[in-house]
Amino acid sequence: MKAWFTGRVPDDFFVGAPEVTVDNDEVLVVGPLSAVELGQGATEEAAATASEARIERFREETRDQRIRIAEEAQARFGRFVSWGATAGGTTRLFTTANVPVMTRLRMSQRLVLDTLIDAGIARSRSEALAWCVELVGRNEAAWIDELRAAFTRVEEVRAQGPNANRPGDS
Repeated sequence: MKAWFTGRVPDDFFVGAPEVTVDNDEVLVVGPLSAVELGQGATEEAAATASEARIERFREETRDQRIRIAEEAQARFGRFVSWGATAGGTTRLFTTANVPVMTRLRMSQRLVLDTLIDAGIARSRSEALAWCVELVGRNEAAWIDELRAAFTRVEEVRAQGPNANRPGDS
């Protein structure tokens, strides 16, 4: 899937290869845009504003092509396609999927979510749970990256294994 997007995305979209992230529901394609040159003495605020404007221009100018590519990919891979871009230190995602997730929580876990609601941090248990997941992802990013790398290595080893039919295989 990553190779397909890398080959399918027009060469003039990004200044490097897009980062393609895939899960069971969505494909997220985020690519780097050229840096904005503001000249010497520009403030960080000005640089951030210029980067946001560069991303917004990319979003508007490539909309029709991105839609066509997304429709092709959705038909081919059966997943929703989202886009994003990075310019300078700014990353912006466009129209990403919000996928419902069912979970069972014990009372102590529900109390944590309810406390976040009572404190005005979240409007619902669903929003509170999403906030918790975001916080863990941000604070444990190195560990999660290491875990993902381990899974990748397991898949590589599995792919090198024997191809003999196993009992029950068709």
